[in-house]
Amino acid sequence: MAEERRFRSASGVPITLRRRQHSASCRELAVRGPRLQLRSLSAATSAVWLAAYGLFALSENSMVLSAAIFITLIGLIIYLHFVKIDQESLLVIGSLGIQVTSSYASGKESTIFIEMGQVKDVVINEAIHMQKVIYYLCILLQDPEDPQGVSEVVPLFQSSKPRLDCLIEVYKSCQEILEQRKTVPQSN
Repeated sequence: MAEERRFRSASGVPITLRRRQHSASCRELAVRGPRLQLRSLSAATSAVWLAAYGLFALSENSMVLSAAIFITLIGLIIYLHFVKIDQESLLVIGSLGIQVTSSYASGKESTIFIEMGQVKDVVINEAIHMQKVIYYLCILLQDPEDPQGVSEVVPLFQSSKPRLDCLIEVYKSCQEILEQRKTVPQSN
């Protein structure tokens, strides 16, 4: 069963949260940002090429036009493959762990997996950024030497930056699964 809801990011951009429950102890939560807009891409490309044509008209050097085309294409490839993230997802499996996946506009995916034994908690944190308070979801990893301590904080949804109302939805889903894990006795 999948459910989609619309929210806004911290910068006001529309985003979509898709919740899919695979079983009682397995949920997938995906935040999808806006797709790459052809209009803005065309405007940026046109601006670079018009500036290059202006320089070409002044200098009469054809290398200026070739360089502009080359730089634009390389810049676009780098942007699509390393910068523009279309979707960030969180797969929480109560008996196994948490998988965090970022899907780039080029189709490339980046995935990290955190074993459930390392997860101390999932919390909503706050930070001050550019004179405003923003909220973010993070996973607290348990310190192996100190069971009460935290060894690392793993922030989630860094690209889409959902607002608090969306983070609360994700937080509640994660906490339901973490609570199930705490109530079921662990077998070693």
